[in-house]
Amino acid sequence: MSDSTAAETLEQTNVPTLSEIFLGFLGIAITGFGGVMPWAQRMLVEKKKWLTPEKFAEDVALAQFLPGPNIINLSIVVGSRWRGPLGSLAAVTGLVGAPVVLMMICGTLYARYGDAAWLSGPLAGLSASAAGLVIAVAAKLATPLLRGKRIMAICFALISFIVIAFLRVPLWWVIFILGPLSVAAFWWRLK
Repeated sequence: MSDSTAAETLEQTNVPTLSEIFLGFLGIAITGFGGVMPWAQRMLVEKKKWLTPEKFAEDVALAQFLPGPNIINLSIVVGSRWRGPLGSLAAVTGLVGAPVVLMMICGTLYARYGDAAWLSGPLAGLSASAAGLVIAVAAKLATPLLRGKRIMAICFALISFIVIAFLRVPLWWVIFILGPLSVAAFWWRLK
């Protein structure tokens, strides 16, 4: 059985119900405070096996291209794939419901205790762990590219990183310029 046939079989046998979609994304939201994409990858690919690593990377790329928060876009794509509009609604509701309530509580507490000196240390620790989670997601998303020896995709990713991180070009300019260039390069390569 080829890799693509195995991936199709994996996706066909792991079709979640609406309640499983809701609970899965609720679990992502509850465990992923400060950065949910690593938890989404773990749940969707490693635990539930609803997606292959390659399909997850494709869906994240689509979610990043669309306007709005990446994880919300990803939940809409994944929920829609399995259960249509109701699947998207279940995924988004599971993903957003608990964090909205939690942020309302945290906002109230921060308004009351935000100036306390003892709070600066824990907040600095949270920001460091969030940065680590972002790096972990980038490494996991790069794995299928490296495994597949997709040199052109890796080059575009590196160029984007350098231009945004070091040259401080705004993200929308990078997308506006490199997006069409990458599509054209891959289209030309397929001919």
